[in-house]
Amino acid sequence: MLKKKLKKIKTEVYALGQHISMSAHKARRVVDQIRGRSYEETLMILELMPYRACYPILKLVYSAAANANYNMDSNESNLVISKAQVSEGTATKKLKPRARGRSFTIKRPTCHITIVVKDISLDEYLEVDFLDSFRCSKKLKLKNKYTAMAYHDMYTNGGVWDKK
Repeated sequence: MLKKKLKKIKTEVYALGQHISMSAHKARRVVDQIRGRSYEETLMILELMPYRACYPILKLVYSAAANANYNMDSNESNLVISKAQVSEGTATKKLKPRARGRSFTIKRPTCHITIVVKDISLDEYLEVDFLDSFRCSKKLKLKNKYTAMAYHDMYTNGGVWDKK
């Protein structure tokens, strides 16, 4: 009797936007509305909300859906926003000239937004025969080892003498 092994499948894909020039507090106000909703519902909410933070978040949701379509070959109707978080980034600083040769600093806050999309049609675990998974992993390791050797061959890459 063969033993069965559970193999975890990747069902989540994310999109990350860094150094977006807006306050993290203002972006969280929008992100809290879309967390846990479906992809189509999220698009409708973001297009109709009157806040400036909606546009970069909408671009990130589109990007996360494109990543899910490319990496997992999933349909957009099966996608759900599983995690959405906003963290504070660095503040860009400018100096504003004031009276008597003084200056005040103007701080423009930035934030980092992460949107994680989950495909609900996929199962998280897949049953695989224990021996088959062991054999497949060994074949992949050997194959990668030999392809890595081909790149270090001196005669195919031109060698050291071609460089000036």
